[in-house]
Amino acid sequence: MGMERLGRGGTPARVLTNLSDRSRRLGLPPPAAVTGRWFGCAAVIAPSLTTASVPPAEAFDCPQIPSREDGPRIGGGWIGYLAYPDETADPTAPPPALPVAAGGWTDTVLRLDDDECWWYESLTDAPCPADVAAAVTEPGHSQAEWHIDWTGPDRDVHRHGIEQCLAAIRAGEVYQACVCTRFSGRWTGDPLAFFTTAIARTRPARAAFLQGSWGAVASLSPELFVSRHGDALLSSPIKGTLPRSGDPAELRASVKDVAENVMIVDLVRNDLARIAATGSVTVTELLAVRPAPGVWHLVSSVAARSRADVSTPELLEAMFPPASVTGCPKLRARDLLQHWEPQTRGVYCGTVGMASPLAGLELNVAIRTVEFGADGTCALGVGGGITIDSDPGTEWQECLDKAASILALSTPRGREPADRIAVAVP
Repeated sequence: MGMERLGRGGTPARVLTNLSDRSRRLGLPPPAAVTGRWFGCAAVIAPSLTTASVPPAEAFDCPQIPSREDGPRIGGGWIGYLAYPDETADPTAPPPALPVAAGGWTDTVLRLDDDECWWYESLTDAPCPADVAAAVTEPGHSQAEWHIDWTGPDRDVHRHGIEQCLAAIRAGEVYQACVCTRFSGRWTGDPLAFFTTAIARTRPARAAFLQGSWGAVASLSPELFVSRHGDALLSSPIKGTLPRSGDPAELRASVKDVAENVMIVDLVRNDLARIAATGSVTVTELLAVRPAPGVWHLVSSVAARSRADVSTPELLEAMFPPASVTGCPKLRARDLLQHWEPQTRGVYCGTVGMASPLAGLELNVAIRTVEFGADGTCALGVGGGITIDSDPGTEWQECLDKAASILALSTPRGREPADRIAVAVP
């Protein structure tokens, strides 16, 4: 297992652009990456990643090898995604554009630490290729172009779903549920160029990118679904949203948003308890107000110690899909959501991340995520938690607020205010 210090270099966006140019020049698959805050560092990049569709049970199933090295070590691993598992009950809905799960294995990664130093790490003894090191240290190449024409969701259809949810809450079927809709679009150019533009301008905490002949996923998520390092488990659900123009104190004082968050914290506690050592589940942070691109969020954290015999497939069976994008009670909410949403969610509300044999497992909640189909279509899902205090008009605006920072990327230099973004709405 090798590790080389490469020193200071470019930003993750610039290094990805350089590696993309290298891949095109050599006829290699494009790079893949997780950026923001992953495995205690600012970025982990696979210089080139061959990806393919895989059975859902094989996603992130990576054996763990305890590292004997001091300090962070990642070395390599499996980077990929697992789509939201439930379909819509509407028989006329088109099928998802992307496979249910896809990803690939890399023996080498570039890691950017908190001191802005780049490292080359490998699960083998092979040295860092000179052109990979150059991609880190050399000035950036010109970025490829991309363009997306977005079409907005149907407001009346979304409102109907919310009204059905409110009726179910009044009837005692559920306490809350996350009702979603989506923007659709047509794309041209390079999805990786979209991703590098997005992370440079919005700096999401749990961003991830991978691409293959099946399409591409550019996740700009702020949310940690679950991490596993040794026997330490952590999940940080997000529920509660306010536009960044608002006073964050208003969010913490909102009865509706606080109730929404606390109910999901209880759901995460229940999910973790299914695989945790008895008595180890604790709420380590409750109702913290945190910034995210375009919005403020309420964030809580739940920690636990996993039982020694729990595999990654068993972890996902207990916890997936993420609590924050389903509802309470979870199984009933999932069943009803299939009738309230006219489209299958796809990758949106699933998870994207990395499993490393040395560093463990880290997965995001695939929100603020653009799915690029191989047929030139793309999608951006948005949604929000509905409680008895929800107002359909306010919930619609929350969807627009969550999408605004991504839609703005399609305008020159992303400088248009949210209410002036050119998006066709049915």
